[in-house]
Amino acid sequence: MRVTPRRATAAIASAMLIGTIAVPAMAQDASEVPAGSPAASGDAWPTTGTLKDGSTFTLKQSIQDKLALNSDDDPANDVPIQYLFSYGSDSIPLFSPQYRAGFERSIPEAQAIMPQLSGTPIAPASALQDVNLQIQQIQALWEAGLIDCLSIQSTGTDAFTNITNQIMAEGIPVFTVGVQSNGNELTNFTQISMNEGHQAAQIVLDWMEATGNDLNVFAVSGGDPPQNWAQGRMQGFIDGIKEAKPDATFINDASTALATTYDPATTFDAYTALLQGNPELQFIENVDIGAEHADRAIVDSGREGEVFTIGWNVSEAQMDAVEQGIQVAALDQKWGDQAAFGAVACADFLQNGVIRPNSQVLVPVTQENVEAAREEFRAITGG
Repeated sequence: MRVTPRRATAAIASAMLIGTIAVPAMAQDASEVPAGSPAASGDAWPTTGTLKDGSTFTLKQSIQDKLALNSDDDPANDVPIQYLFSYGSDSIPLFSPQYRAGFERSIPEAQAIMPQLSGTPIAPASALQDVNLQIQQIQALWEAGLIDCLSIQSTGTDAFTNITNQIMAEGIPVFTVGVQSNGNELTNFTQISMNEGHQAAQIVLDWMEATGNDLNVFAVSGGDPPQNWAQGRMQGFIDGIKEAKPDATFINDASTALATTYDPATTFDAYTALLQGNPELQFIENVDIGAEHADRAIVDSGREGEVFTIGWNVSEAQMDAVEQGIQVAALDQKWGDQAAFGAVACADFLQNGVIRPNSQVLVPVTQENVEAAREEFRAITGG
């Protein structure tokens, strides 16, 4: 049963909606966007096509009607195509500002393809990513008939499978970003977490060989270790190191990883205690945003030159630590690109019948490219 707009408004407010129809539809000058993939043989996207589970997608009639109105030469007949971008939290340092910025830059790019596209960002305001609240927010707008295309920043392999499949079955296109997802979405734009972990291990092994640092005692850590992406990054790292160095020791594993939270002070304290309690420790892997606090704890504990780190994502402090030789690399998963993918993917799909592929690449920021990475980071964040 559908809810009324009044009921939807109440539900959205209780779920802490952070954006209304914030970016109105408008024509923009053309901008460069990556090329998409052609439709598979026998499909007639966006109207209909075969999904990865073998079922048939049929575009919702109301969306087809909107596309028909927008296809004539009279702008007076145009109606907005309502694009929703849902992500896990609007309150996580580094992550949330870059996701919001990625969404904002995506709308003009999408409108260069489909001028009638109108975008809404939505996220819980919680300190950790909140799957249940995220689903409630999506559900409220979906049931009110306010979604023509959807992009979800997934936080777990199966966290959004049900709602993705339900919305796709109604004929509303869905894309997912951020982490691996098992739904029927048209594209899952993401890294593969085990591969990320292996890549991190290889970067560290190459660095060890190049610098002569023969390290043997490691630890894994993160702000929310039970998350599937965190588990993959940790296990892949452990496996990669152990394959090359069978005698390497890990003082913990993916199931017992140090849980730091995302709070800077708590994370710093956790790493300080880890260093004090493990004088033999030589290397720390952080799988999200906390490596900079491990770097600081290393310096404050007088362990600089003895303990090194690798971490995910980019911050000024992480890049400082890379320059100082404390952090081997900051692995940039391009949060802004993840947040920007959905709008352009929706526009290209609905306007041209193109399903954009997963083209995500994990970019290591090392001493060789840190200055260029810093310039790019400041351009993104306005620093």
